[in-house]
Amino acid sequence: MRIGVPREIKDNEYRVGIVPSGVEELVREGHEVLVQKGAGEGSSIPDADFASAGATVVPDAEAIWGEADLVMKVKEPLPPEYDLMRGGQVLFTFLHLAPLPDLVDALVRRRIRAVAYETIQLANGSLPLLAPMSQVAGKMAVQIGATFLQKEQGGVGLLLGGVPGTKHGRVVIIGGGNVGMSAAKVAYGLGAEVVIIDTDHSRLSYIDDVFDGKVVTLMSNSRNIREAAAACDMLVGAVLLPGALAPRIVTRAVLRGMRPGRVFVDVSIDQGGLSETSRPTSHSDPIYVEEGVIHYCVPNIPGSVPSTSTIALTNVTLPYCVKLARDPLAAVSSDGALARGVNVWDGHVTCQPVAEAQGRQFKPLQEIL
Repeated sequence: MRIGVPREIKDNEYRVGIVPSGVEELVREGHEVLVQKGAGEGSSIPDADFASAGATVVPDAEAIWGEADLVMKVKEPLPPEYDLMRGGQVLFTFLHLAPLPDLVDALVRRRIRAVAYETIQLANGSLPLLAPMSQVAGKMAVQIGATFLQKEQGGVGLLLGGVPGTKHGRVVIIGGGNVGMSAAKVAYGLGAEVVIIDTDHSRLSYIDDVFDGKVVTLMSNSRNIREAAAACDMLVGAVLLPGALAPRIVTRAVLRGMRPGRVFVDVSIDQGGLSETSRPTSHSDPIYVEEGVIHYCVPNIPGSVPSTSTIALTNVTLPYCVKLARDPLAAVSSDGALARGVNVWDGHVTCQPVAEAQGRQFKPLQEIL
């Protein structure tokens, strides 16, 4: 199979879909790998490294999309890429389609076989391809939020960890999954007071054990969210419902109850965001203020640390890419995790949460195959 890796065009997205060691594995499997010129520059991987691993470096995105049978990316295609996609092409990338009806239209219209990293799900419910990026985003959320608490950034002028004789900052995290746990580790490590809110009592018990009771755990309900937000300096949105829109559980009233100059980092923005005030921003223009609260809602947080993120991502995507490259139909027919990753196939929406979020007809993948 001919596998194409284009250069990412999302704002300040420096990751690339594969590293040279991954190219070597695919070439060893007998595949041809095309990498767009400059695709790895943001991750400090020169074209020569891809070429020495066995890839063919091609000049532009048109060559990638025009020749590849399988396109391996990091982020969802943007409008300039829609018309480059070809019918029957396998697209393997993060998609987060629920809040993106125009992209779904394009994938359906062009009969793309779209497999989303974020909905590949094991039988135990874990999301193996999303996990490392969630860990990066969670850790970055606190690092970024701490920066915007600084006075010159518009924040209240608070050091999260404080110093002797001062109050420490308070971080409230809504969601106790990979993002939430990673955020909590950094916030706790910095010396902040940490609160984690989740709907799953067994998860809260696990978190309590991991942190030896030094992190406050609360069940998720309107009152706990409202009161915890009002007392915090940083609010982190870390809820994920695989494939579905994020629940809008942070109301404008909740934000109005927060003190001015505090920060809301909404990592859930990939799936639409946790608040009615959430809207996607970019690394170039990352924040805005609503109800006196600084909102940071960048959908591709890990893109700012590509030297870490690209390697971490390829570690988990490559084994699934190998399966898809051998035989896409056989791969999604025999591997339940990969089957759950299929969001669109031959003109049909095959991910039920995406279909429900956009009022579209859902067709189970098994019926198509």
